[in-house]
Amino acid sequence: MFCDGRSKKIVFIAHCFLNQNSISDGTAVCPAVCRELVECLMNADIGMVQMPCPELCCLGLDRGNAEGAGSPVVVENTRIRGALKQEKASQTLTLLAEGVVRQILEYRRFGFEILGIIGANRSPSCGVDTTSDHNEEVEGMGLFMEELSRLLSENRISVPMIGLTGSGPIAEQLRRLI
Repeated sequence: MFCDGRSKKIVFIAHCFLNQNSISDGTAVCPAVCRELVECLMNADIGMVQMPCPELCCLGLDRGNAEGAGSPVVVENTRIRGALKQEKASQTLTLLAEGVVRQILEYRRFGFEILGIIGANRSPSCGVDTTSDHNEEVEGMGLFMEELSRLLSENRISVPMIGLTGSGPIAEQLRRLI
C-alpha cells in the first residue's frame, strides 16, 4: 500500500512554523510561514505534519493577556507557561499530545518514516532544548513537548526531537534530521 510517488518521509512541526499568525503578540518573525524551513523540507521531499498550537488551543489567540506584547518575551512566555499548568489547560495539552501520538502510530503502521519532531526553542509549550521560565530562557522542554515526550516514551516510540532557534541557518539546524 502507498507505493506511489510519495516519499513516505515525514516530520511533525510546531504549528507556528507553518502559521506565524498563531503565535503570541509581539513574537512573529515572518509574515506567514518560516519559508526557509518549508523550502528546506520541500527540497528534501519530506512531508510536513503541522501539530496543533497548544497555546492557541488552551489559552486563545491573545493567550489570556491582550497586553502581552508590552512585556519582554521571556516574561510573557513565563506567564503563559504558568497558565498552561492550570488543570484545564494541562488536560488539553495531554489530549493534543495524544492526537500527535495517534498520527505517528498510524503513519508508522503503513511504513512511513517519521524523521523527527521540530519544536520552537524558548517557547513555553513547544521548546525542545530551551523554554521560558522564571522570566528567562532556560534549558528544558516546553510543557507540550514534555507531555508529547512522555507519551512517546510510554508507547515505546522513539522519534528525534529538535528545537529550532532564531539564530543560524535552518538547514544547519535540521542537519540531524535530513
